[in-house]
Amino acid sequence: MTRLLPYLTPILLAVLLPACRPDPPAARPNILIAISDDQSWPHAGAYGARFVTTPHFDRVAREGILFTGAFAPSPGCAPSRSALVTGRYPWQNAHAGNHASLWPQAYQTFPDWLTAAGYHVGFTGKGVAPFQWAMGGRETNPAGPEYNLHKLEPPFDHISRIDYAANFRDFLAQRSPGQPFCFWYGATEPHRAYDARAGAQAGKDPAGVTIPPFLPDLDTVREDLLRYATEIEWFDRHLGDMLAALEAAGELDNTLIIVTSDNGMPFPAAKANGYEYGIHVPLAIRWGAEIAPQRQVDDLVSFVDIAPTLLELAGIAPAKTGGLPITGRSLTDLFYSQENGWLRAGPQAVYASRERHSSSRWANLGYPQRMLRTPRWLYIRNYHPERWPAGAPLQLLDDGQPGHGFTDVDWGGTDSYFIYHQADSAMAPYIAQAFGKRPAEQLFDVRADPGCRQNRSGDPALADTLATLRQQMTTFLQETEDPREVGPDPDLFETFPRYSPIRRFPEPDWVDGVDSAWLAQLLPRIGQDERPLQQPQAAGPDFLRTSRWLVQRQGQQWVLFDLQTDPERKTDVSDRYPHTRSQLLRWHDRLH
Repeated sequence: MTRLLPYLTPILLAVLLPACRPDPPAARPNILIAISDDQSWPHAGAYGARFVTTPHFDRVAREGILFTGAFAPSPGCAPSRSALVTGRYPWQNAHAGNHASLWPQAYQTFPDWLTAAGYHVGFTGKGVAPFQWAMGGRETNPAGPEYNLHKLEPPFDHISRIDYAANFRDFLAQRSPGQPFCFWYGATEPHRAYDARAGAQAGKDPAGVTIPPFLPDLDTVREDLLRYATEIEWFDRHLGDMLAALEAAGELDNTLIIVTSDNGMPFPAAKANGYEYGIHVPLAIRWGAEIAPQRQVDDLVSFVDIAPTLLELAGIAPAKTGGLPITGRSLTDLFYSQENGWLRAGPQAVYASRERHSSSRWANLGYPQRMLRTPRWLYIRNYHPERWPAGAPLQLLDDGQPGHGFTDVDWGGTDSYFIYHQADSAMAPYIAQAFGKRPAEQLFDVRADPGCRQNRSGDPALADTLATLRQQMTTFLQETEDPREVGPDPDLFETFPRYSPIRRFPEPDWVDGVDSAWLAQLLPRIGQDERPLQQPQAAGPDFLRTSRWLVQRQGQQWVLFDLQTDPERKTDVSDRYPHTRSQLLRWHDRLH
């Protein structure tokens, strides 16, 4: 039954899952989802980390469930977030499974469904991004309406000025009495860049750092990890303020609180990589008396499981959502159990993928990967091993001269050190793992090798294990209709336009060794310009209007009006909805 559940129809899920739990709660729960930006799973106090202090994450874990086997469905933010809100793997989400692409209007999200069911919905900070959702016909970010009016002065450079907690309090004040709510807290921390002073000024000791096994023990790395830690703590501080706001409102115990991160840490061989530290993320969930406290669950769970969980608890049958079929499985059986450890019977596995992350290769090509994680093994399929996973070593600058490459990593600190010390023989193993080309298949024993340092795919003693995992992945990707496996266009994700700067690179040497007909057919379609999936109601040189929004030039400035609440256009809401304004202006620029 465990292996069949992901493939049952939504109607069968709606019938079977409630039968596996006790009576539902009397009222629909409120929902608070807190998502840090680029944090690997070990880096919270509840997991034993000592160089980062996270009392509020630890509280959620202590008063609810700490998950040790939570996985993002992509090592990059946009496809991972799209999977979270749709309950579908990135390869099932077309444009919405890519990075810096359109968001097709047909792809509904759990905030959409909750809004339709009467929930008060909103987000602060980073929503489901980066996507050009307005160009796809949406009126709001897929996470809901934006609450980013309140600002503050952060303690360090490169920390967002958005006052996440104040915006949450504003959101709570605007709901109707007794109305259930769903709020998305999307911090932009600990995403790079970092303030070089942060670790020292926070009083942190480099000697106390635990260095991941895929990084060298260097002062540069230790100091960089401390900067990373200070930004995790900033995320946690605002989480604490939100918990306090819930307590003050008397809503804490009727709020399902989910705290996680969108993908792994922004360090070499982590973020934007299919390795363990790229997709294994923290997860703690609290829900008053509905979840027994001080529990640890080891079962493998994925972001695609969150949407069906929330819909079930809100009383929304997946068959009635009007959206596309949901792939994930509700987590409520784990919530209602009183047990710890491994709770679900039968084999367990989660899956993840990567396509284009940034513009980092010739012709704007991506680096397609699929990952299969079991309790012991991580199997990775690299569809184009001839390409550079961290980006080509050289790019072409505006003047045509060569410049440094490896642009599919977040520059700064450790990444920069790696790139500038490529001639150091002591660094060679670390640089090879982070930046070097990879074989078509990789296999890691993550129990013994969580840093994914030793590829075991060529080990004769593991030939049967490799064959089993290979077939298991192929079967799952076929059943979930991954274009890379079932077509009709295996290169579909290469063709989705990237609405972000495109870099130039020299033609790689592998071009002469591939099928020339295939390449000739693919190249004209990469990054081709596409018209918006839905046109605005009206647009001109100085304005663009949708059913809700009007962005309009006034002198040298562009102002934004919310026609839904201000039909007479009296109040500029640009400060309140800066991301909406930015999206609409990009849409306007493409049309004019």
